[in-house]
Amino acid sequence: MASISISAVKKNYGHFPVLHGVDLSIKDGEFIVLVGPSGCGKSTLLRMIAGLEDISAGEIAIEGQKVNDLPPKDRDIAMVFQSYALYPHMTVAENMSYSLRLRKTAKERIADIVANASTKLGLDALLQRRPKALSGGQRQRVAMGRAIVRRPKAFLFDEPLSNLDARLREQMRAEIKKLHADLGATSIYVTHDQIEAMTLADRIVAMHGGVVQQVGPPLELYDRPANLFVAGFIGSPGMNFINGYYVAREDGAAVRFADGTLVEVEARGTLANDTAVTLGIRPEHVVIAPNGAIEAGVDLIEPTGFGIIMHLSVHGLPFKVFTLDRAVLESRSTIRVDFPRQTLHVFDGEGRRVD
Repeated sequence: MASISISAVKKNYGHFPVLHGVDLSIKDGEFIVLVGPSGCGKSTLLRMIAGLEDISAGEIAIEGQKVNDLPPKDRDIAMVFQSYALYPHMTVAENMSYSLRLRKTAKERIADIVANASTKLGLDALLQRRPKALSGGQRQRVAMGRAIVRRPKAFLFDEPLSNLDARLREQMRAEIKKLHADLGATSIYVTHDQIEAMTLADRIVAMHGGVVQQVGPPLELYDRPANLFVAGFIGSPGMNFINGYYVAREDGAAVRFADGTLVEVEARGTLANDTAVTLGIRPEHVVIAPNGAIEAGVDLIEPTGFGIIMHLSVHGLPFKVFTLDRAVLESRSTIRVDFPRQTLHVFDGEGRRVD
Protein backbone atom coordinates (compact mmCIF):
# COMPACT_ATOMS: atom_id res chain seq x y z
CA MET A 1 0.00 0.00 0.00
CA ALA A 2 1.06 3.62 -0.19
CA SER A 3 0.80 7.14 1.14
CA ILE A 4 -0.70 9.81 -1.12
CA SER A 5 0.24 13.49 -1.09
CA ILE A 6 -1.89 16.20 -2.69
CA SER A 7 -0.24 19.64 -2.80
CA ALA A 8 -1.92 22.89 -3.94
CA VAL A 9 -3.95 20.97 -6.55
CA LYS A 10 -6.24 23.02 -8.78
CA LYS A 11 -8.61 22.06 -11.55
CA ASN A 12 -10.11 24.37 -14.16
CA TYR A 13 -12.48 23.56 -16.99
CA GLY A 14 -11.59 26.35 -19.37
CA HIS A 15 -11.87 29.52 -17.30
CA PHE A 16 -14.15 27.86 -14.76
CA PRO A 17 -12.34 26.81 -11.55
CA VAL A 18 -13.55 23.58 -9.90
CA LEU A 19 -10.83 22.98 -7.29
CA HIS A 20 -9.13 25.93 -5.60
CA GLY A 21 -5.84 24.58 -4.29
CA VAL A 22 -6.35 21.34 -2.32
CA ASP A 23 -3.74 20.18 0.19
CA LEU A 24 -4.10 16.75 1.72
CA SER A 25 -1.72 14.14 3.12
CA ILE A 26 -3.02 10.54 3.28
CA LYS A 27 -1.12 7.99 5.35
CA ASP A 28 -0.38 4.44 4.28
CA GLY A 29 -3.38 2.25 5.13
CA GLU A 30 -5.67 5.17 5.99
CA PHE A 31 -9.36 5.26 5.01
CA ILE A 32 -10.18 8.78 3.84
CA VAL A 33 -13.70 9.86 2.91
CA LEU A 34 -14.27 12.90 0.69
CA VAL A 35 -17.71 14.24 1.49
CA GLY A 36 -19.75 17.18 0.30
CA PRO A 37 -22.75 18.18 -1.82
CA SER A 38 -22.98 17.50 -5.54
CA GLY A 39 -20.63 19.74 -7.51
CA CYS A 40 -18.19 20.37 -4.65
CA GLY A 41 -15.26 18.78 -6.54
CA LYS A 42 -14.83 15.53 -4.60
CA SER A 43 -15.24 13.18 -7.60
CA THR A 44 -13.05 15.44 -9.72
CA LEU A 45 -10.28 15.18 -7.12
CA LEU A 46 -10.65 11.39 -7.01
CA ARG A 47 -10.41 11.15 -10.80
CA MET A 48 -7.28 13.34 -10.75
CA ILE A 49 -5.66 10.93 -8.28
CA ALA A 50 -6.59 8.05 -10.59
CA GLY A 51 -5.21 9.88 -13.64
CA LEU A 52 -8.60 10.16 -15.35
CA GLU A 53 -8.52 13.98 -15.16
CA ASP A 54 -5.63 16.33 -15.92
CA ILE A 55 -4.22 18.50 -13.13
CA SER A 56 -4.38 22.24 -13.86
CA ALA A 57 -1.88 23.13 -11.11
CA GLY A 58 -0.20 21.55 -8.10
CA GLU A 59 1.17 18.07 -7.53
CA ILE A 60 -0.07 14.58 -6.66
CA ALA A 61 2.41 12.01 -5.40
CA ILE A 62 1.85 8.32 -4.67
CA GLU A 63 4.39 6.67 -2.39
CA GLY A 64 6.63 9.70 -2.90
CA GLN A 65 6.52 9.56 -6.72
CA LYS A 66 5.02 12.48 -8.60
CA VAL A 67 2.26 11.12 -10.86
CA ASN A 68 0.92 14.26 -12.56
CA ASP A 69 1.89 13.01 -16.01
CA LEU A 70 1.72 9.28 -15.31
CA PRO A 71 -1.06 7.43 -17.20
CA PRO A 72 -3.71 5.64 -15.10
CA LYS A 73 -2.39 2.14 -15.89
CA ASP A 74 1.01 3.01 -14.41
CA ARG A 75 -0.27 4.44 -11.10
CA ASP A 76 -1.15 1.04 -9.61
CA ILE A 77 -4.56 2.30 -8.46
CA ALA A 78 -7.81 0.31 -8.40
CA MET A 79 -11.09 2.19 -8.79
CA VAL A 80 -14.60 1.05 -7.88
CA PHE A 81 -17.40 2.98 -9.61
CA GLN A 82 -21.09 3.34 -8.73
CA SER A 83 -22.01 1.79 -12.10
CA TYR A 84 -20.11 -1.50 -11.33
CA ALA A 85 -18.65 -1.51 -14.90
CA LEU A 86 -18.70 -5.30 -15.20
CA TYR A 87 -18.33 -7.16 -18.50
CA PRO A 88 -21.81 -8.65 -19.12
CA HIS A 89 -20.53 -11.58 -21.22
CA MET A 90 -18.07 -12.74 -18.54
CA THR A 91 -18.73 -14.79 -15.42
CA VAL A 92 -17.96 -13.46 -11.97
CA ALA A 93 -14.67 -15.38 -11.95
CA GLU A 94 -13.75 -14.04 -15.40
CA ASN A 95 -14.58 -10.46 -14.41
CA MET A 96 -12.49 -10.73 -11.26
CA SER A 97 -9.53 -12.31 -13.02
CA TYR A 98 -9.53 -10.09 -16.11
CA SER A 99 -6.66 -7.80 -15.07
CA LEU A 100 -4.57 -10.80 -13.98
CA ARG A 101 -5.09 -12.50 -17.35
CA LEU A 102 -4.00 -9.29 -19.10
CA ARG A 103 -0.79 -9.45 -17.08
CA LYS A 104 -0.38 -13.09 -18.17
CA THR A 105 -0.38 -14.32 -14.57
CA ALA A 106 -0.11 -18.09 -14.28
CA LYS A 107 -3.51 -19.85 -14.29
CA GLU A 108 -2.85 -21.59 -10.98
CA ARG A 109 -1.92 -18.28 -9.38
CA ILE A 110 -5.06 -16.61 -10.81
CA ALA A 111 -7.25 -19.37 -9.37
CA ASP A 112 -5.72 -18.93 -5.90
CA ILE A 113 -6.04 -15.14 -5.93
CA VAL A 114 -9.66 -15.17 -7.15
CA ALA A 115 -10.60 -17.86 -4.64
CA ASN A 116 -9.10 -15.84 -1.79
CA ALA A 117 -10.91 -12.64 -2.83
CA SER A 118 -14.23 -14.39 -3.46
CA THR A 119 -14.13 -15.96 0.00
CA LYS A 120 -13.52 -12.57 1.61
CA LEU A 121 -16.52 -11.14 -0.27
CA GLY A 122 -18.89 -14.09 0.04
CA LEU A 123 -18.89 -14.76 -3.71
CA ASP A 124 -17.83 -18.43 -3.75
CA ALA A 125 -21.26 -19.67 -4.83
CA LEU A 126 -21.56 -17.03 -7.59
CA LEU A 127 -18.30 -17.44 -9.50
CA GLN A 128 -19.94 -19.03 -12.57
CA ARG A 129 -22.82 -16.57 -12.82
CA ARG A 130 -22.93 -13.61 -15.19
CA PRO A 131 -23.71 -10.06 -13.98
CA LYS A 132 -27.33 -10.13 -15.20
CA ALA A 133 -28.01 -12.97 -12.72
CA LEU A 134 -26.73 -10.94 -9.75
CA SER A 135 -28.37 -8.43 -7.42
CA GLY A 136 -27.03 -4.89 -7.12
CA GLY A 137 -25.18 -5.70 -3.92
CA GLN A 138 -23.63 -8.81 -5.47
CA ARG A 139 -22.50 -6.84 -8.52
CA GLN A 140 -20.86 -4.27 -6.30
CA ARG A 141 -19.02 -7.03 -4.42
CA VAL A 142 -17.77 -8.39 -7.75
CA ALA A 143 -16.54 -4.91 -8.69
CA MET A 144 -14.72 -4.75 -5.35
CA GLY A 145 -13.30 -8.23 -5.91
CA ARG A 146 -11.96 -7.21 -9.29
CA ALA A 147 -10.13 -4.36 -7.56
CA ILE A 148 -8.84 -6.53 -4.71
CA VAL A 149 -7.20 -9.16 -6.92
CA ARG A 150 -4.94 -6.50 -8.43
CA ARG A 151 -3.44 -5.76 -5.00
CA PRO A 152 -2.94 -2.11 -5.89
CA LYS A 153 -1.21 0.60 -3.92
CA ALA A 154 -4.55 2.28 -3.20
CA PHE A 155 -8.29 1.79 -3.66
CA LEU A 156 -10.49 4.62 -4.94
CA PHE A 157 -14.27 4.40 -4.44
CA ASP A 158 -16.52 6.79 -6.38
CA GLU A 159 -19.95 6.72 -4.67
CA PRO A 160 -20.08 2.92 -4.95
CA LEU A 161 -23.29 2.50 -2.94
CA SER A 162 -25.45 5.23 -4.46
CA ASN A 163 -27.34 2.81 -6.73
CA LEU A 164 -28.33 0.49 -3.87
CA ASP A 165 -31.42 0.62 -1.67
CA ALA A 166 -31.14 1.66 1.98
CA ARG A 167 -30.85 -1.87 3.40
CA LEU A 168 -28.16 -2.89 0.90
CA ARG A 169 -26.22 0.33 1.51
CA GLU A 170 -26.14 -0.46 5.21
CA GLN A 171 -24.96 -4.01 4.52
CA MET A 172 -22.31 -2.93 2.02
CA ARG A 173 -20.99 -0.22 4.36
CA ALA A 174 -20.27 -2.91 6.93
CA GLU A 175 -18.64 -5.15 4.31
CA ILE A 176 -16.40 -2.35 3.06
CA LYS A 177 -15.33 -1.50 6.61
CA LYS A 178 -14.53 -5.16 7.39
CA LEU A 179 -12.64 -5.48 4.11
CA HIS A 180 -10.54 -2.42 4.87
CA ALA A 181 -9.69 -3.78 8.32
CA ASP A 182 -8.69 -7.10 6.72
CA LEU A 183 -6.60 -5.67 3.87
CA GLY A 184 -5.19 -2.59 5.59
CA ALA A 185 -5.39 -0.84 2.23
CA THR A 186 -5.01 2.87 1.58
CA SER A 187 -8.51 3.90 0.53
CA ILE A 188 -10.13 7.11 -0.69
CA TYR A 189 -13.91 7.04 -0.74
CA VAL A 190 -16.19 9.68 -2.30
CA THR A 191 -19.77 10.15 -1.14
CA HIS A 192 -22.38 12.85 -0.64
CA ASP A 193 -23.90 10.72 2.14
CA GLN A 194 -22.59 11.98 5.47
CA ILE A 195 -23.76 8.78 7.25
CA GLU A 196 -21.37 6.78 5.04
CA ALA A 197 -18.65 9.30 5.84
CA MET A 198 -19.22 9.06 9.61
CA THR A 199 -19.30 5.25 9.70
CA LEU A 200 -16.44 4.45 7.33
CA ALA A 201 -13.76 7.10 7.68
CA ASP A 202 -10.57 7.27 9.68
CA ARG A 203 -10.66 10.92 8.63
CA ILE A 204 -13.30 12.92 6.78
CA VAL A 205 -12.42 15.60 4.23
CA ALA A 206 -15.42 17.94 4.06
CA MET A 207 -15.51 19.87 0.77
CA HIS A 208 -17.66 22.72 -0.48
CA GLY A 209 -17.26 24.87 -3.58
CA GLY A 210 -13.96 23.24 -4.53
CA VAL A 211 -12.39 24.09 -1.16
CA VAL A 212 -11.52 21.78 1.73
CA GLN A 213 -13.53 23.07 4.70
CA GLN A 214 -12.25 20.72 7.43
CA VAL A 215 -10.22 17.53 7.80
CA GLY A 216 -10.37 15.31 10.85
CA PRO A 217 -11.79 12.20 12.56
CA PRO A 218 -15.58 11.87 12.16
CA LEU A 219 -16.43 12.77 15.75
CA GLU A 220 -14.19 15.84 15.60
CA LEU A 221 -16.20 17.20 12.68
CA TYR A 222 -19.41 16.30 14.49
CA ASP A 223 -18.50 17.77 17.88
CA ARG A 224 -16.36 20.71 16.76
CA PRO A 225 -17.31 21.75 13.22
CA ALA A 226 -14.98 24.42 11.87
CA ASN A 227 -17.70 26.45 10.19
CA LEU A 228 -21.39 26.69 9.37
CA PHE A 229 -21.10 24.47 6.30
CA VAL A 230 -19.54 21.55 8.17
CA ALA A 231 -21.94 22.04 11.10
CA GLY A 232 -24.94 21.88 8.80
CA PHE A 233 -23.72 19.10 6.52
CA ILE A 234 -22.45 16.61 9.10
CA GLY A 235 -25.21 15.07 11.19
CA SER A 236 -28.71 13.79 10.49
CA PRO A 237 -31.00 15.56 11.16
CA GLY A 238 -28.78 18.56 10.56
CA MET A 239 -27.80 21.20 13.11
CA ASN A 240 -30.27 24.01 13.89
CA PHE A 241 -29.15 27.64 13.49
CA ILE A 242 -30.52 30.87 14.95
CA ASN A 243 -29.05 34.34 14.38
CA GLY A 244 -28.46 36.64 17.31
CA TYR A 245 -25.98 38.93 19.08
CA TYR A 246 -23.27 38.03 21.54
CA VAL A 247 -23.73 39.44 25.03
CA ALA A 248 -20.76 39.58 27.39
CA ARG A 249 -21.80 39.54 31.05
CA GLU A 250 -20.00 39.55 34.38
CA ASP A 251 -21.36 36.10 35.17
CA GLY A 252 -20.61 34.60 31.74
CA ALA A 253 -22.02 35.14 28.27
CA ALA A 254 -25.22 34.80 26.28
CA VAL A 255 -26.71 35.17 22.83
CA ARG A 256 -29.64 37.57 22.41
CA PHE A 257 -32.27 36.72 19.81
CA ALA A 258 -34.41 39.23 17.89
CA ASP A 259 -37.27 39.05 20.43
CA GLY A 260 -34.87 39.78 23.31
CA THR A 261 -34.61 36.18 24.57
CA LEU A 262 -31.23 35.43 26.12
CA VAL A 263 -29.63 31.99 25.87
CA GLU A 264 -26.57 31.32 28.01
CA VAL A 265 -23.46 30.10 26.19
CA GLU A 266 -19.90 29.28 27.17
CA ALA A 267 -17.91 32.54 27.15
CA ARG A 268 -16.09 33.28 23.89
CA GLY A 269 -13.30 35.66 24.87
CA THR A 270 -12.53 36.73 21.29
CA LEU A 271 -16.02 38.16 20.71
CA ALA A 272 -16.94 41.76 21.41
CA ASN A 273 -20.27 42.68 22.94
CA ASP A 274 -23.14 42.92 20.41
CA THR A 275 -21.21 41.01 17.71
CA ALA A 276 -23.57 39.34 15.25
CA VAL A 277 -23.32 35.56 15.64
CA THR A 278 -25.09 32.37 14.65
CA LEU A 279 -26.00 29.94 17.41
CA GLY A 280 -26.04 26.24 16.52
CA ILE A 281 -27.48 23.26 18.37
CA ARG A 282 -27.96 19.67 17.25
CA PRO A 283 -31.54 18.30 17.34
CA GLU A 284 -30.69 15.60 19.89
CA HIS A 285 -29.33 18.20 22.33
CA VAL A 286 -32.52 20.29 22.52
CA VAL A 287 -34.39 19.73 25.80
CA ILE A 288 -38.18 19.85 25.88
CA ALA A 289 -39.15 21.47 29.19
CA PRO A 290 -42.44 22.97 30.46
CA ASN A 291 -40.57 26.03 31.73
CA GLY A 292 -38.09 26.23 28.85
CA ALA A 293 -36.76 29.64 27.88
CA ILE A 294 -37.86 29.41 24.23
CA GLU A 295 -41.34 28.98 22.81
CA ALA A 296 -41.70 26.85 19.70
CA GLY A 297 -44.60 25.90 17.47
CA VAL A 298 -44.96 22.25 16.48
CA ASP A 299 -45.38 21.98 12.70
CA LEU A 300 -44.89 18.26 12.11
CA ILE A 301 -44.15 15.03 13.98
CA GLU A 302 -42.10 12.26 12.29
CA PRO A 303 -41.99 8.92 14.15
CA THR A 304 -38.87 6.97 13.12
CA GLY A 305 -39.37 3.91 15.31
CA PHE A 306 -36.15 4.57 17.18
CA GLY A 307 -37.33 8.04 18.20
CA ILE A 308 -39.26 11.08 17.01
CA ILE A 309 -38.17 13.99 14.83
CA MET A 310 -40.16 17.11 15.69
CA HIS A 311 -40.32 19.93 13.16
CA LEU A 312 -40.74 23.20 15.02
CA SER A 313 -40.86 26.91 14.29
CA VAL A 314 -38.59 29.09 16.42
CA HIS A 315 -38.70 32.82 15.66
CA GLY A 316 -40.27 31.91 12.32
CA LEU A 317 -37.38 29.62 11.39
CA PRO A 318 -37.55 25.83 10.83
CA PHE A 319 -36.10 23.95 13.77
CA LYS A 320 -35.75 20.22 14.50
CA VAL A 321 -35.69 18.22 17.71
CA PHE A 322 -34.83 14.54 17.97
CA THR A 323 -36.12 12.76 21.05
CA LEU A 324 -36.53 9.18 22.25
CA ASP A 325 -39.69 10.22 24.10
CA ARG A 326 -42.68 8.84 22.21
CA ALA A 327 -45.15 11.10 23.98
CA VAL A 328 -47.90 12.05 21.54
CA LEU A 329 -47.88 15.69 20.49
CA GLU A 330 -50.22 17.28 18.03
CA SER A 331 -49.15 19.43 15.10
CA ARG A 332 -49.94 23.12 15.52
CA SER A 333 -49.45 22.87 19.29
CA THR A 334 -46.92 24.94 21.23
CA ILE A 335 -44.09 23.70 23.44
CA ARG A 336 -41.15 25.21 25.28
CA VAL A 337 -37.53 24.14 24.89
CA ASP A 338 -34.15 24.80 26.48
CA PHE A 339 -30.64 24.81 24.98
CA PRO A 340 -28.02 23.39 27.40
CA ARG A 341 -25.07 25.77 27.23
CA GLN A 342 -22.41 23.04 26.96
CA THR A 343 -24.02 21.73 23.73
CA LEU A 344 -24.11 25.07 21.91
CA HIS A 345 -21.90 26.13 19.00
CA VAL A 346 -21.20 29.77 18.16
CA PHE A 347 -20.17 31.00 14.70
CA ASP A 348 -19.08 34.52 13.78
CA GLY A 349 -20.34 36.73 10.95
CA GLU A 350 -18.06 34.90 8.49
CA GLY A 351 -19.46 31.54 9.51
CA ARG A 352 -16.33 30.45 11.39
CA ARG A 353 -16.44 28.57 14.68
CA VAL A 354 -15.66 30.69 17.74
CA ASP A 355 -14.21 28.92 20.78
